[in-house]
Amino acid sequence: MTSSATTMDETEEQQDTRVPVTVLTGFLGSGKTTLLNRILTEQHGLRIAVIENEFGEVGVDDALVLDAEEEIFEMNNGCICCTVRGDLIRILGALMRRRERFDRIVIETTGLADPAPVAQTFFMDDEIAAQLRLDAIVTLVDAAHILDHLDEVKPEGVENEAVEQIAFADRIVLNKTDLVTEEHLTEVARRIHAINAPVEIIPAQQTKVPLTRILDVHAFDLDRVLEGDPAFLTDTEHQHDTTVTSVGIDLPGELDEQRLNSWLGQLLRTKGADLFRSKGILAIAGDDRQYVFQGVHMLLEAENGREWREGEPRRNRLVFIGRDLDRETLNAEFAACLTGARA
Repeated sequence: MTSSATTMDETEEQQDTRVPVTVLTGFLGSGKTTLLNRILTEQHGLRIAVIENEFGEVGVDDALVLDAEEEIFEMNNGCICCTVRGDLIRILGALMRRRERFDRIVIETTGLADPAPVAQTFFMDDEIAAQLRLDAIVTLVDAAHILDHLDEVKPEGVENEAVEQIAFADRIVLNKTDLVTEEHLTEVARRIHAINAPVEIIPAQQTKVPLTRILDVHAFDLDRVLEGDPAFLTDTEHQHDTTVTSVGIDLPGELDEQRLNSWLGQLLRTKGADLFRSKGILAIAGDDRQYVFQGVHMLLEAENGREWREGEPRRNRLVFIGRDLDRETLNAEFAACLTGARA
């Protein structure tokens, strides 16, 4: 009996000609953009359309995603699970009018997105449901910081996005396993399974996972979701933590490297606990390459990016996402790092 059911399921999967869609989610700094770059650059022979969503006034992720031939759409005017669902539907509709250009779609949500409303989109719009198939919700988890986010006490009525992202996951990519002990990993796995018992956990370092384990896996099961959440297809509102905000900075000019490093070091020491995510593309005086940095709390990684193109204006774009950020102070302190500023 089980064998016949399995064969029937496999046949249905083979006959489903709808475009598979992978929703890539995970809390701020978990490694979504790094994984997206791997998906775009590996020699897998797949043509992938990408939809990105940033939480912030200044778009940075478009510059962090490597140049690729794939179709890439950016949405940075709100959280994909809230104000921009209409935009998501419009972009998906536009994509389907050029169906011959891609084989599948990957949607990268913001680190503050609840994946449930994104998933609802594929069942609540008849045209979308007829053409697109939600293949899997893949949640990246930062092994070093996830317990702090799970334990965070939120105001009444405000959801914990880290919990929601794990709860709706079909696959968990447990990233940055090299930064913690085995005991810590065991506790993280226990907490994940306490939220989502059947979910498959894939350990990873720098998001290095076989793409066959996260793409075209037929993992999203609407019946299972409805069993755990009968109101899943009800379009209910949800509330984000209003103490978590984004501060974007976009300034022309070149930076004094010594001042910049001193400021970033001081900022991470004093505000690191409240800085969920920091990232930027900067212009350093005397350097022909872009300076790319990404941070999670007090951890900061920086590297040289591509060369500045001839005639391209030297601009500095960076964004901070965290709790109780002081916009005026951040803007003033960063501006003081420019070469023309007074020391």
